[in-house]
Amino acid sequence: KSGYSQAANSGHVTLERTRSNIKNPKKTPVSTRTQMARSISREVAGLSPYERRILDMIKTGGSVADKRIYKFAKRRLGSHKRAIVKRENIKEVNAQQRARAAGV
Repeated sequence: KSGYSQAANSGHVTLERTRSNIKNPKKTPVSTRTQMARSISREVAGLSPYERRILDMIKTGGSVADKRIYKFAKRRLGSHKRAIVKRENIKEVNAQQRARAAGV
């Protein structure tokens, strides 16, 4: 920056800061301890009401169930990616429940 208000490189004179190389914690892999804690809490608490509704949609839904589930989850969670991940997670839960029922 030149320090001039009207110039090609106008603006207040500043020092460029160097960016740190700290990794984004959201991108790091989940530790086994955290994974275990999450699985235990899911086992104890169960599904939330909206997740139960998604599970019901999976069980009763026909050919357009995926789209309805996606739209419902997107409204509840706020983003496309979260909705798709949630839909796949609840489908896994449904598959586990069916496998447990078939095994007994």
